Amino acid sequence: PKDPDPRAALARLYMGEGKKAETEDFLKQVKRDLPDKSVGYRMLGDYYFATGDLDKAVAEYGSLNQAHPKDIQVKKNYIQLLILKNRLDEARKLNDQVVKTNPSDTEALIFKGQIQLRDGHARDAADSLQSALKGDPENGVAHYHLGVAFDQMGNLARAESEWRQAVRLRPDLSEAQRALAAVALRRGDMDSLAQTADQIIHVQPASPDGYVLRAVAEINRKQISKAEEDIRKAIEVAPQNPAGYVQTGNLRLLQKQYGDAEKYYQQALERDPNSSEGLSGLMNAYLAQKQTDKAVAAANAQLAKVPNSSAFHDLLGTILFNNKKDMKGAEKELRKAAELDKNNSDALLKLGQVQVAQGSVDQAIATYQRSLKNNPREIRFYILIGELYESKQDWEKAKQMYQKALEIQPDNPLASNNLAYVMLQQGGNVDVALSMAQTARRGMPDSSNAADTLGWAYFQKGAYNMAIDLFKEALKKSPEEATYHYHLGLAYQKAKQPALAKQHLERVLKINPKYMNADEVRKALAQLG
Repeated sequence: PKDPDPRAALARLYMGEGKKAETEDFLKQVKRDLPDKSVGYRMLGDYYFATGDLDKAVAEYGSLNQAHPKDIQVKKNYIQLLILKNRLDEARKLNDQVVKTNPSDTEALIFKGQIQLRDGHARDAADSLQSALKGDPENGVAHYHLGVAFDQMGNLARAESEWRQAVRLRPDLSEAQRALAAVALRRGDMDSLAQTADQIIHVQPASPDGYVLRAVAEINRKQISKAEEDIRKAIEVAPQNPAGYVQTGNLRLLQKQYGDAEKYYQQALERDPNSSEGLSGLMNAYLAQKQTDKAVAAANAQLAKVPNSSAFHDLLGTILFNNKKDMKGAEKELRKAAELDKNNSDALLKLGQVQVAQGSVDQAIATYQRSLKNNPREIRFYILIGELYESKQDWEKAKQMYQKALEIQPDNPLASNNLAYVMLQQGGNVDVALSMAQTARRGMPDSSNAADTLGWAYFQKGAYNMAIDLFKEALKKSPEEATYHYHLGLAYQKAKQPALAKQHLERVLKINPKYMNADEVRKALAQLG
């Protein structure tokens, strides 16, 4: 009568039949029947966790931790739940107790790493997770989180290697499989995406995610009928999950079947009113038909149902900014999005852009500085602040920002490019700037900006013909960029080609009579006669 195993089997049977209320009532009874058996009294909390009801799981484990303070497994499960709910101070306090008792406890070190990751301390997290792996090198969960740490540090190759280790050790670790799928998507590597999707389907045949990801790969390979089949399967295995409906909407949007696309996105939102992909898709379907007001109305309608969705306020703010040019409305929505989720870096980035568009550069700098408090490793903020300081010609502060970005991600091409340019503007070490500009060029081979910066470095070195080739390439991509004409004009002047120099310098003033270096342009033109 005190054996928990038959009870666990019966609970699984209820769950398999979809009897949620019966399962919950039965597990409450198990807890009463087995007050001294850890496996027994944990079953209810584990059921809530397994079915994704984190709020109930946290409440249940909170009371279990009070009732059984010496049960280490209860404490550990509670810590994991607190981390998932972002209640980091409570999680840290409990985890410190476990580490104090046993400094080499693998699970506690993994929790420590997770907390550090959420605090934005990726390097510290990597140290904790590597300590965990010293004691247990085959721990797939530790490899997964170590991959997340490397990803946050900008080392995607190491991140991918850790995630591959994780899925080798734990093929059922869906977070690691999804991380690999995201890497494949980022690279546009559809073969890898399809392989990862196959593995997700193998370990989670009742989840729609694998089918949806495989459909994405098939759509990219123009295998539309196979994609249709996989999307149908996604809906069949999880008819209440929005993922299959969103992907059908995406396919119909691609096929310009706008009415059908709208219908599927609406079905996604009926199943999950919080689906940001569903709302984003619906708005894109309206925008594709030049129906901006309908897209705005769709966002407002969904916000009436889910007023505290940061993602929805972000979507509405974005369309008000980009499509309606309603700066005040956009600012209000993006502010709300950022208030509701301090980690919504997309909303914070756009809020700064709105402020810049309104001429409030200092306000935008303040917004990004505040954002860094909650997102200390979001290098885009450092780069944007640097660019805003550049626009004020405050080269020293711009330089500091780019250096901070490169501390986090040493090979970031945009930060390398911008720091090289600032150093050249300041009269810094040309060889160091040239090396950085080359790093930027490797990372952004199609960027006109990177071509211009490298050209400017060669100009400073006196290699005028190499500089001219790069400035011409930059202008091919951005023919109306005054700075590129200015640089090319100066290079032609140095290369003793006065007619071409004059042509490009005159073009600068035609494009922008108030160009920031207009005085130097006029001086150069006077010298050319």
